[in-house]
Amino acid sequence: ALSRRAVLAGGVAAAALGSRRAFADKSCDPGASDSEIRIGHINPYSGPASAYGVIGKVEAAYFRMLNERGGINGRHINFITYDDALSPPKTVEQTRRLIEGDEVLLLFNTLGTSNNIAIQKYMNTKKVPQLFVGGAASRFGADPAGSPWTMSWGPNYDIEGRIYARYILDTHPDARIGVFSQNDDYGRDIVKGFKEGLGDRAKAMIVIEETYEITEPTIETHIVKIKAAGADVFVDFSTSKFAAQAIKKSAELGWKPLHILNNLSSSIAATLVPAGIDNATGIVTTAYLKDVGDTAWRDDPGMVEFLAFLDKYIPDTDRNSIFLPYAYSVAQTLVHVLTQCGDR
Repeated sequence: ALSRRAVLAGGVAAAALGSRRAFADKSCDPGASDSEIRIGHINPYSGPASAYGVIGKVEAAYFRMLNERGGINGRHINFITYDDALSPPKTVEQTRRLIEGDEVLLLFNTLGTSNNIAIQKYMNTKKVPQLFVGGAASRFGADPAGSPWTMSWGPNYDIEGRIYARYILDTHPDARIGVFSQNDDYGRDIVKGFKEGLGDRAKAMIVIEETYEITEPTIETHIVKIKAAGADVFVDFSTSKFAAQAIKKSAELGWKPLHILNNLSSSIAATLVPAGIDNATGIVTTAYLKDVGDTAWRDDPGMVEFLAFLDKYIPDTDRNSIFLPYAYSVAQTLVHVLTQCGDR
């Protein structure tokens, strides 16, 4: 039978847990049957972070393609996705709806650090996999004993912050740094890693720290304050909407610091285009996914397959968005895990 523990083990080691039962002797966990696997998902399709809504749309399209090809081990995917507008209380509400109402087998790639923290204890109490969390806080991988049902996917924010710190120490050792971050668990986690990466030089190098609330309509006053503090390196740990505002306002002010932009906001479509591509020249960021716009991947088999998928299933989506390969890749990972579970 397809069990939640098998899924969790598959996520850890891409292998099923326990012995295989005969096909006729199935006792599946809630969310699975002989013909179906119900997967729960929560995403901000509305609100200030709605740009991330395309992630859920790509994942839904991927599972639709999979179902057309016969599903996974004879089971079709029933992908149930709800909107939470990136509001943790709403995430809690939608999670209960998925677990207690829809009775999904697992929760997959729910977006947001604070949002996933808000449901982490509940998911582990219920012993339902909180798989491939759409938030890279270090806590999602730091406590396998205390939260065994929670698993992240991409590089965590702590590590990312340390990478930027090392880059600044290597290339701008006398920098006057202005740090800009979201006032939540995501922002605090990446700032913590960044400061620890600077080590005992953090206090001397950081001349100003500014935080913003996700409900703020504009963050322009924060950018003015950071410039006025004399920062010549601008470390920008914000989400796409606010990163675009920061880039645009910096250009309006004629302020040209070294602008380091976190991976979360490196999307061409969601951040750089709204900010103005010319305004974004010289920005330093990181990436761990293949960029559709990079000609180096033009003949890559994986990229060719990905573009064919876009052509058929979501042809009107802006291909420059980094959220597309992200969603496609994490969906592929889940399918691999479920495939490895077999009939267990």
